[in-house]
Order: sequence, then C-alpha cells, then structure tokens
Amino acid sequence: MSTDNPGVLVHPPILYMGALLLGAVGDALAPASLYVLISVPKLVLGSGLVLLAGGITLLVMAIRKFSAAGTNVPTNKPALQLVTDGVYRFSRNPIYVAQSCIYLSFGLLWDNPWILVLFLPVVLTMHFGVILREENYLTAKFGEAYMAFKAQTRRWL
Repeated sequence: MSTDNPGVLVHPPILYMGALLLGAVGDALAPASLYVLISVPKLVLGSGLVLLAGGITLLVMAIRKFSAAGTNVPTNKPALQLVTDGVYRFSRNPIYVAQSCIYLSFGLLWDNPWILVLFLPVVLTMHFGVILREENYLTAKFGEAYMAFKAQTRRWL
C-alpha cells in the first residue's frame, strides 16, 4: 500500500453520492419542495440545468488537464505532476467545484431541499477532510512550486 497520496478522509465522488442518497432518503421520509420558497418552477429547473451543464463541462476540462499532464485524478493515488494551467488558473480545485455544481443541480432538478441542506456538511467535509489534507500533501511533494500556485490561485473560485 502506497503512502504517496494525501490520505483524504473520504473520496469526493463517494461523499457527493452518499449525500445525494441521504437527501433522497430525507425526501422519502419527510417530503418537501423548493417551490414553496421559489414559486417559479422554471427558474429552479433552469438553474439546475445551468449548474449541471456547467459542472459537467468544468469536470471534463479539469480531468482532461490532469490526463494531458500524465497525473492521477483519484485521491488515493500519487500526484505525479502539478497542474496549474487551463481551468486550474482560476481554481486550485476545479474538479470539486464541478462536483459541487453537479450535486446542487440534482437538488434543484429533483426539487429536493434535503440535498441542498446537506450541501453545507458536504462542503465542510471537503474542506477539512479532503482539501486541507491535499494541500499539505502537495506542499510536501511540490514545495515552492505548489506554494507559488497556492498564493496566486483561489481554492474554490
């Protein structure tokens, strides 16, 4: 077993999928609707579609950058290269931004406020259980190059 990885608390896709499932259970046990708060269903659905399309586009762009650089995407594998161009010029974590957009889109498209409520614990888990661990790992692995990237590029957006 390799220790050349950030040792994240949970793999992000599992976290997001788990929260979606928990939101579905919440909705089955205590159904609720966003339309009570926002009386324009087309606005909710339109926002969901925009988040879904934007999230998928960003996810594909970010993963392609990792692939082109020859580095690993899964958090349980070693980082082989530091990627700082393309969508990574705007965010150190575009994959997580994309996953967050996709996650939120399901809450809107499925009219499920439970999914939206669970977003806060998901983001906190991502921050403390994934991102901070990755930042420590990347600082140790890439040193000054990562520190310079970190200084000039935002964590999320």
